Amino acid sequence: MADTVVTLRNITKRFPGITANDRINFELKRGEIHTLLGENGAGKTTLMNILDGIYHPDDGEIYINGKKTVIRNPADAIKNGIGMIHQHFMLIDTLTVLENVILGLRQQGFYINRKVVSENIREISDRYNLGIDPFIRIWQLSVGEQQKVEIIKTLFRGAQILILDEPTAVLTPQEVEISFEIYRQMVREGKSIIFISHKLNEVMDISDRITVLRKGKVIGTVEKNEISKEGLATMMVGREVLFRLERKPLNRSKKMLQVENVKAMDDKGLMALNGINFDVYGGEIFGLAGVAGNGQKILSQVITGLRRVVSGNIIIDGKDMTNASAKKIFEQGISYVPPDRLKVGLIPNLSTIDNAILRRYNKSPISNNSFINYTEAEKYTDRLIRDYDIKVPKKEAPVKLLSGGNMQKLLLAREISENPKLLIVVHPTRGLDVGATEFIRRELLKARDNGIAVLLISEDLDEIFMISDRIGVIYEGQVLDIVDIEKAEINKIGLLMAGMKSLKEEV
Repeated sequence: MADTVVTLRNITKRFPGITANDRINFELKRGEIHTLLGENGAGKTTLMNILDGIYHPDDGEIYINGKKTVIRNPADAIKNGIGMIHQHFMLIDTLTVLENVILGLRQQGFYINRKVVSENIREISDRYNLGIDPFIRIWQLSVGEQQKVEIIKTLFRGAQILILDEPTAVLTPQEVEISFEIYRQMVREGKSIIFISHKLNEVMDISDRITVLRKGKVIGTVEKNEISKEGLATMMVGREVLFRLERKPLNRSKKMLQVENVKAMDDKGLMALNGINFDVYGGEIFGLAGVAGNGQKILSQVITGLRRVVSGNIIIDGKDMTNASAKKIFEQGISYVPPDRLKVGLIPNLSTIDNAILRRYNKSPISNNSFINYTEAEKYTDRLIRDYDIKVPKKEAPVKLLSGGNMQKLLLAREISENPKLLIVVHPTRGLDVGATEFIRRELLKARDNGIAVLLISEDLDEIFMISDRIGVIYEGQVLDIVDIEKAEINKIGLLMAGMKSLKEEV
């Protein structure tokens, strides 16, 4: 096989209360895609943050192209041809692509030759068919396009070893296919890729070799063609994972949500919802499928009072709540798991305790004469941690230090524990491993069985089909059709997502 470009020997990294990496050994060959697979919190990102110079190992050695190397910071990593594309993008929204690409590069000096830089960006963009304008601002780009900017930024700096941290977590299936072809082209040109993931279908598609981490330790390294998806899942979580969940018989009750001919604008002043109509009943999961950018986020915001409706009505439990404040809507018994857990769902710099009580900080027994009773707050947090199996090394530490899966469990625990009439969840398992995904889907089914009306907005068709009772498809701000799960066919739903007007049309 090709020569080794990265060798990690006995890498150990400890944080207060936890050993994130425990004597890890890992090798990356030239011209391969080597996947790091593991549950949220297994230590994958920590290990790669060490290789990228963000963290320093407590023990162990790093070899780049056979030479022992000390990587003190990301600048050292770049000097050694290493570039990391993080799960949460390191971009400044108000700056252009060009400005983000050159930000922090000392060799640019005080004078920036924008013509030369823009030509270099266009050359990279054209070479990999990225289609990115150097002068467009980041906030004007979709999430998938922003990821392409991160790729350009990394290649502009001369990276030959690319670390991709959950790169498909925010992409549509179509964007994933395009991205995989880009990665394969890079490998054909001699670059090497470390692909951090927990999506087993994608891992089996893109990988040459796979190293599985569990609880900070290497479980094993395997060739892709030597193992099955089920085998990888067992290595990841230490038990068999169910890829199908049993649903109890539907016990639908009263109508909890009516969305009637709703129209609403996006941030650019364009019509994002174009007369959308659907209902959700107590005791059912209504799955709303769609490709990203068809109004899903705007819809969740107008229902929860975070964005105004231009026209139409939103009726919750028989009450007209159109353009009511978020506070009034939540007081009506609405809980909300937003698409972005870090920007909207949680407050990253506050502790697990503070985030757990955000819905109860002003209620007894946690609120005590305008003061927070931290004994009660901690008791409540402990119950959520226990009931939802949230792994928290230290409850007083900032919640941003939790893994993505544990953040999502905390958010879901907080919202379901309010015993809502209506639970709105947007991409509830995006970016989560198979164990956390299975857990969260079970909790949504449990909420449904307890009589809660659940609006599930997801781009994951497997998820939609697994737990929904009815499926609607949103396209260009309208619900094109609604079908009971027993009559739903995945290929026809896919055609609706592409814009076919009705399931009644010929396929």
